[in-house]
Amino acid sequence: MTTTEIIATLRLQNIPNIGSVTAKKLIAHCGSSAAIFELKRAQLLKIDGIGFLKLKNLYDGAHLEAAQAEYEFIVNHNIETVYFMDPGYPNYLKHAIDAPILLFKRGNINLEGRKIISVVGTRKITSYGTAFCEKFIEDIAPLNPIIVSGFAYGVDICIQKEAIKHGLQTIGCLAHGLNQIYPKTHSKYIVDVEKNGGFFTEFWSSSTPERENFLKRNRIIAGLSEATVVIESAEKGGSLVTADIANSYNRDVFAVPGRAQDKYSIGCNNLIKQQKAHMLTSAADLIYLLDWQTTQKLPQATQKQLFIEFTEIEQQIYDFLQVEGKQLLDTIALSCKLPIFKTSSTLLHMEMKGAIRPLPGKLYEAI
Repeated sequence: MTTTEIIATLRLQNIPNIGSVTAKKLIAHCGSSAAIFELKRAQLLKIDGIGFLKLKNLYDGAHLEAAQAEYEFIVNHNIETVYFMDPGYPNYLKHAIDAPILLFKRGNINLEGRKIISVVGTRKITSYGTAFCEKFIEDIAPLNPIIVSGFAYGVDICIQKEAIKHGLQTIGCLAHGLNQIYPKTHSKYIVDVEKNGGFFTEFWSSSTPERENFLKRNRIIAGLSEATVVIESAEKGGSLVTADIANSYNRDVFAVPGRAQDKYSIGCNNLIKQQKAHMLTSAADLIYLLDWQTTQKLPQATQKQLFIEFTEIEQQIYDFLQVEGKQLLDTIALSCKLPIFKTSSTLLHMEMKGAIRPLPGKLYEAI
């Protein structure tokens, strides 16, 4: 991109009421960011879905001045800009409708031809969550995936430290500009992250780590990868928002189950119960469901116990799957003459017994 085009894109990004979707619509119609500001408001108002309120501040000179100042900051701090139409824009994120038109990047990020997963969770990680992070990264390391997270307290920094420990590329998605780090205590990890990975943000140097910025940041975490993993979560939390966004992008979501009474397992258990996430008990589950292939030795999925005790309904479903192979939830319910809700809860119990496994597309198969 030329300097003129970068400044025009920054200017567009800074205008209130013009989000990523509207900005892309304007760029598509006009051909470039700079071309938008060469047209009169009356011409732009003819674009479907573009109203006066969106264009109210379009020609305000203050946004041009701000864009020029931010461009100077970018140049002086060796920050790379990644435009949404550039070949180097993250491929998975490119397919998210509300992805930023401009990303700011620092470090040694290389996404080309790589497996990418996002890992999120509570900021109040427990010993259970920590142990899972350690084992998960140890087992998945042979596939050399990129680990994306939010560089926050708890699960985020735990998974990113483990990725660094095992020599994996890791990316921190920030909710503020690249002139600062939040939380400040994580500044000691910056060098290690940037050696093999780095940071992405859509926020300017003038941005501060406010709550709404973290929510906006979550769509980048979800959008960068082919799957999102939730390690631990309370009943409500930002990681559940990330999981919802990932589902809206039609990406796979995985959640680590925990005991029913554990506060920071409730969110994960609910994702599994509501069929918003695959149950993740080990790296092998993710490797199998994403169909990641490798010639290297990988951890084996837990095998079904011999002589599992089934209820009458469980036995009926298991026998059906043994004969018919992979089947949809609706097909199982119809064939076994069971209500959907009963079939769904029974399948969950069978999955926890290790008798069946869920597959992409809401399919199930007997193990």
